[in-house]
Amino acid sequence: MQSALYVGLSAQVALEKRLQTIANNVANVNTSGFRTDVVKFETVLSKAAANPVAFSSPGENIISREAGNITETGNPLDVAVVGQGWIAFAGPNGTVYTRDGRLQIAPNGDLQTVSGFPVIDSGGAQLTLDPNGGPVAISRSGAITQDNNEIGTIGLFNIPADANLDRYGNSGVTPDRPATAIADFSRDGFKQGYVEGSSANPMMELTKLMSASRAFDSTNSLIDGTESTLRNAIQTLGDPSK
Repeated sequence: MQSALYVGLSAQVALEKRLQTIANNVANVNTSGFRTDVVKFETVLSKAAANPVAFSSPGENIISREAGNITETGNPLDVAVVGQGWIAFAGPNGTVYTRDGRLQIAPNGDLQTVSGFPVIDSGGAQLTLDPNGGPVAISRSGAITQDNNEIGTIGLFNIPADANLDRYGNSGVTPDRPATAIADFSRDGFKQGYVEGSSANPMMELTKLMSASRAFDSTNSLIDGTESTLRNAIQTLGDPSK
């Protein structure tokens, strides 16, 4: 009977984390380049009791690799990534990768993300344009041209499929394995004048949210029922120590 309380509690801890994850996905349905979080659960088997008891683990957040929809903006400084590549920028503590291609030119000419971080090329160097140099053209390979002069090339990087990703801000990630520069642009590349949206599907996330909420309420009822049964048993049988 007491095992049911612990199993129910472990389920509530897992469901609470799932609710928080879904709520964060819903809050970022309009965030450019946002990749949804999913929760991976594992069953923990305890053999301490006479019969094995299965508990739910708290869960581990994993950042999805599924891309969002691409929307045309007409802004020449907007670029969407085609394929599985990532744009890189110099963060406060090292390189950060993102799919948010809303770029801007700082007053000093530095090419920056919408958050003001320097965009880098495949070698890690920052890119500088002429603020008064005229229209900007960005090719599929990331080559930047102003007034028929090639200024530099936006780096496009591949993050290993088995790398674990930590979130930086809303749309940035830092992998635990080195990313490599992409040199073949037949499948991967840039699309100027477009932006990738969030991969969070609002209707799907709301459906998940309602399902998880109902499961949490059901587990809470199970725990309440088990506690009530335990109290009744104690009152009926009395204290065995007396």
